[in-house]
Amino acid sequence: MDNIRLILFFVLAFVGLLLYQAWQQDYGPQSQPKPQSASTPASTDTSADAAAVPTVEVTAELPAAAGPENAEGSAGSTQAKIVNVETDLLKLEISTRGGTVQKALLLDYPISLEQPDVKVELLSPREPDIFIAQSGLIGSEKGKAPDHEAIYQVQQDHYQMVDGSDELVVPLVWSHSDGIQVTKEFIFRPGSYLADVRYQIDNQSAVGWAARDYGQLQRMEPSSDGNGFTTYTYTGGVFYNPQDKYEKVDFDDMAKKKLNVESDQGWLAMIQHYFLSAWIPPKDQVEHYYTNALSGGKYLIGSYSPTVTVPAGESTTLTRRFYVGPKLQDQLEVIAEGLELTVDYGWLTVIAKPIFWLLKTIHNWVGNWGWSIIILTLLIKAAFFKLSETSYKSMANMRKFTPRIQAIKDRYGDDKQRIQAAMMELYKKEKINPLGGCLPILVQIPVFIALYWVLLESVELRQAPWVLWIESLSEKDPYFILPLIMGVSMFVQQKLNPAPPDPMQAKIMMTLPFVFTIFFAFFPAGLVLYWVVNNLISIAQQWYITRKIEQAAN
Repeated sequence: MDNIRLILFFVLAFVGLLLYQAWQQDYGPQSQPKPQSASTPASTDTSADAAAVPTVEVTAELPAAAGPENAEGSAGSTQAKIVNVETDLLKLEISTRGGTVQKALLLDYPISLEQPDVKVELLSPREPDIFIAQSGLIGSEKGKAPDHEAIYQVQQDHYQMVDGSDELVVPLVWSHSDGIQVTKEFIFRPGSYLADVRYQIDNQSAVGWAARDYGQLQRMEPSSDGNGFTTYTYTGGVFYNPQDKYEKVDFDDMAKKKLNVESDQGWLAMIQHYFLSAWIPPKDQVEHYYTNALSGGKYLIGSYSPTVTVPAGESTTLTRRFYVGPKLQDQLEVIAEGLELTVDYGWLTVIAKPIFWLLKTIHNWVGNWGWSIIILTLLIKAAFFKLSETSYKSMANMRKFTPRIQAIKDRYGDDKQRIQAAMMELYKKEKINPLGGCLPILVQIPVFIALYWVLLESVELRQAPWVLWIESLSEKDPYFILPLIMGVSMFVQQKLNPAPPDPMQAKIMMTLPFVFTIFFAFFPAGLVLYWVVNNLISIAQQWYITRKIEQAAN
């Protein structure tokens, strides 16, 4: 029985180690990739690999998912141009080769507090960070439909959203000598990271024309940080449908086996820490979802629609939606069912999502994420007040009977069996629950881990300030003040608890505040703030209860 509390503290220490590893994966020292010349585009080899997107007859494959072109075009394709698009939230580069979105800057998201003018580049055409969004039409014959290798024509190379406008339309036109014309339009709206990609197909040929539309995301696997940790924030492919729900398809999965799933009401995405890019087909449209591993460390995930036939002399419109931006949960859940699950809270999602909802509700009231965390901590402590009270009473009683427990150990020496029997008799006679003091720890562990993932994954808290020296609650305390306060508060708690009768256990327990101080020194400041407030409230509550019991005994 004496070992239970020690074991629980070590469990919490182990959890802390795992979380520390996860935090280091995202914010620890990163290896530097080899620099890439600014004038060198990604590989444009069109013969080595295929995108594995079947044609209408399912008898051929598209050309390789080649890298996008630079402004001057690549070898063998001098016609390709770059169309620059600016909205209130995004700055994009769209290549006229296939209408590929090859670059996306998120204007509201600096890469760091030290570089506020340098924005997050979510999509990039350059190695080793290739991440592009491709789309097109698959025809029955090669060259008779504009896939992601087709060259579109544009009237201008720059589009900018005007203040007060409802939308910004970027048209790209492709035509075939048989009388087929396709206008591919990107439609952006103010205040939104979501765009419509619409194909207006005009068939002026003498026969019907059949095609499928598709959207796919291609990226390179991020380079390893070289620190040997395996717990990390997921980067890779995901897809969703009502049957399988939220499924991850990491790069190893893509290399081992190609995805082959058909479903309606789904979507696909490539996600990373805080941000994602996704293709969302029409809700009731049955899509075929696929993946592929290409040469050069490139991977893709995509989906294509059923065949659509446009009769001779008629027109039709195909559409799907494209998202590129932050993981804003309230926006994602409106766009598509399950899209908010890209904010990956792991196996504690069932706890983390309500915590985030409550945290955001508080933030809407107080306007500061730091104070929101403090109020959230108060509410969590209030919710478990009775449980904590019972536990602290148990610990206070254990503290009162510590001399008697020590006397039993002194009486029976090394006879552990008789010591245990005598202690159990004491517990039974005095109605003491030796496990009662462990309940607060058991309750706090899942809440602690869930809040960790909320702070780690919620882009709303990214670079959010609190007060004074805390300029970002999602990063470590730069001066380690909060971790030191946390360590002191944990030390005070140790003094309020009954000391283990075993001197070795007592020494180990006394080292834990120092161990946790080191762990917490590299945790996000918001998490340490939660733990500090939690400890201070616990100390006050435990001191009050212990004092009442001791006064009653005198």
